[in-house]
Amino acid sequence: MFLTKNYYKLNLITQPLDYQRYIRVYRWNPYRQQKPWFNVYPISTKNCGPMVLDALFQIKNTQDSSLSFRRSCREGICGSCSMNINGTNSLACLKSLSKESKFITIYPLPHMYVIKDLIIDLTNFYSQYKLIKPWLVNNLLPEKEQLQSKKDRLELDGLYECILCACCSASCPSYWWNQDTYLGPAILLQAYRWVVDSRDNNTNYRLKFLNHKIRLFRCHTIMNCSKTCPKNLNPGRAIANIKQTILYN
Repeated sequence: MFLTKNYYKLNLITQPLDYQRYIRVYRWNPYRQQKPWFNVYPISTKNCGPMVLDALFQIKNTQDSSLSFRRSCREGICGSCSMNINGTNSLACLKSLSKESKFITIYPLPHMYVIKDLIIDLTNFYSQYKLIKPWLVNNLLPEKEQLQSKKDRLELDGLYECILCACCSASCPSYWWNQDTYLGPAILLQAYRWVVDSRDNNTNYRLKFLNHKIRLFRCHTIMNCSKTCPKNLNPGRAIANIKQTILYN
């Protein structure tokens, strides 16, 4: 199904080849009685912003208003625009059009339930996030400030930056087949962030909860999670650290 107008095609013909891109987008609408399909949209990078997200905005605004995708701050912080771009899970706001091939294929994150087009259902993902109690637990008087040494604060680097975009979890084969019980790399990285926080005194409970043959030990150290993280974090190392902490605790 090709929903672009002829004048967009004519406009592209007049553009140098370096400025032409063809965006191939996975489409599915639960209200239409048909299987998923692809639409191909031609765009000119000369009349578009520099990122894949800009191309999606241009498509939605000028060619096909029915295209659905998530986006929010578009500055690489929120993680709303996570999707699979040319075979790699990433954020559309961080993928440069100039660095991608002439033909760009976009899918929703793999092995997730699709709500519509590029929008996936993250209900289970956030339910798992809630299970790890992602907040500071401390029995000291609430009016007392909880201080950290510089060394303790450095332990949180590479952990607190996670934006819960789910790119890593959607790239993990163990999570594909066990997402009802395995927490996945994103949630486990967040769990480790609270395990090593020196201000939290709920460490034993957290480790006891994580010490489970499926929740944690379903990880087989494939390391897809660390390779695909758009923030260059290392969930695989965080998971290994949790296992080591349980072993020596």
